[in-house]
Amino acid sequence: MLDLAIWVYAGLALAIFGSLAMVIGPGVKDPIIRTINSEVASVGVCLVLLSYNHTLALLTLIATTVVITLILLRAVSRLEEIGADV
Repeated sequence: MLDLAIWVYAGLALAIFGSLAMVIGPGVKDPIIRTINSEVASVGVCLVLLSYNHTLALLTLIATTVVITLILLRAVSRLEEIGADV
């Protein structure tokens, strides 16, 4: 098994990279790319928590995926209501 520090550092790198992608991501018009950008950050957080507890990591991944998907679906539906190009 790989060293525990590798999972922590890989998770932190993915969380930082995913957060930066989310900051830059609103300029992207494609909702699929926005979802992928948000999932990178949630997988990074999941890897950090995986080094501590497997159940905590799984619950965090499920919760962040559900919340981010609901927020993005609501945002896309609101943009379509006002007639913006999505």
